[in-house]
Amino acid sequence: MKSLTKGKAIATAICAIGISAGAALAHDLFFRADSFVVAPNSIVRLRALSGTFSQSENSVSRDRLRDLSVVSAAGRSHPDTMQWSATGDTSVLSVRVGRAGTYVVGASLHPREITLKAAEFNAYLADDGIPDVLASRKKKNELTKDATERYSKHIKALVQAGTTRTGDFSAVLDYPAELIPLDNPYSLRRGSTLRVRALVDGKTVANQMVVAGGRSPSGARLREQRVRTNAAGIARIQLPSKGQWYVKFINMVPFAGAEKIDYQSKWATLTFEVNR
Repeated sequence: MKSLTKGKAIATAICAIGISAGAALAHDLFFRADSFVVAPNSIVRLRALSGTFSQSENSVSRDRLRDLSVVSAAGRSHPDTMQWSATGDTSVLSVRVGRAGTYVVGASLHPREITLKAAEFNAYLADDGIPDVLASRKKKNELTKDATERYSKHIKALVQAGTTRTGDFSAVLDYPAELIPLDNPYSLRRGSTLRVRALVDGKTVANQMVVAGGRSPSGARLREQRVRTNAAGIARIQLPSKGQWYVKFINMVPFAGAEKIDYQSKWATLTFEVNR
């Protein structure tokens, strides 16, 4: 009887994998602008969307900021955190760009912890591109086990000022998780391939699941892609359409410390525009 009950519980957990990410409390964090292509010597207003690429469900307060960075041909600067505002469900970072070129704007958050019920956690793993952890839980008969996760989120946007494209797009910010574009998307046309390298703690990550998608100029959802990085940590993202794009990954591993935490995850997102 106990075996039957356990079997039903596991079956219920597996079925629950179809729950949406919203129910699973999984929130991506993206920088998004009205346009990532701006005039030189102008103010760029980047919304930090905590939720999906279309809608923010909550704002991020200043005290969560570990780093703010802007990289240009002039070097790396760190905007004052007062340039980050949190009102209602959306946070906004306002930064000034200078002369024409490609800029990197980054934000890194301090870690937080969350505990999810088993069904919610399984659904989040399935929906957000973390299949290896889900497979491990299934193999270990842990699908009915609740999970406590320590997570940190690290986001970047590529902003193009004017028409002169510069090599600063590939700047490494040394965040705990980071996507490094190996091609400047503002030099690419629709139909091209963008190569990105996944880094965790400064090291390349092989076989990492990377997810890409976005919105077309009309607002239509761009078909989501899920690809793996190769041995050099490089993923190849197809760009079949103009529009605003995101690339993201969540690197999750079992927690190795003495605290009562099951997993540690490090999130990275990269946003940009394809306008040619």
